[in-house]
Amino acid sequence: MSRILLVEDEPAIAETVLYALRTEGFEARHCLTGGEALRAVREDAFDLAVLDVGLPDIGGFALCRELRRIGSARGQDLPVIFLTAHDAEAERILGLEIGADDYVTKPFSPRELVARVRVVLRRGQGSGAVPAAARGFEHDADGHRIRYRGHLLDLTRYEYGLLAALLQRPGAVLSRSQLMDRVWGDALESGDRTIDTHIKTLRAKLRSVAPDADPIHTHRGMGYSLEPV
Repeated sequence: MSRILLVEDEPAIAETVLYALRTEGFEARHCLTGGEALRAVREDAFDLAVLDVGLPDIGGFALCRELRRIGSARGQDLPVIFLTAHDAEAERILGLEIGADDYVTKPFSPRELVARVRVVLRRGQGSGAVPAAARGFEHDADGHRIRYRGHLLDLTRYEYGLLAALLQRPGAVLSRSQLMDRVWGDALESGDRTIDTHIKTLRAKLRSVAPDADPIHTHRGMGYSLEPV
């Protein structure tokens, strides 16, 4: 049973969404504020979060960044769907750029939201086969260890975080800002040069195992992805 975290400050909306989720077999927990949600994710594990953008204490975008940071520290990637009363293109793009997996504008059908939840969860779980771009990698999230073609990689904290983030979404292009949010969080060290430098050293370690392969691809002006090799 998948566990869903719903963060919504309007009780009427929350009740209809909770009912729809539970009717479809999901286990759902509701939080009224961002602060309450942060306490919840530190205490428990969830498979997906549905976040209202306009929360009274912490904005949904800031909350998403913090959830990503907490998840990265655990070697996990928490999918996020945003709920918003706004339909501005710039806001939708910002939400997707910081790592949202989907975006639903109010008013919406609870059944449609549940369908989107299923799609996002299915996308993350896949069909049970190892994604092509991740073949050759073995990720021990609990032990924060990654093997490549049978070799245990000697990775720094940030190299591990970068590779783990790419492995969580093989084939997807992650922007530098997404990687910064997921791996560095609130660390003082920041900037595109930081990401590029660590990607360079990570690539060198992968090539030392397999000189003929380069699974990390650069997308100019966009970011990085882990691609089939």
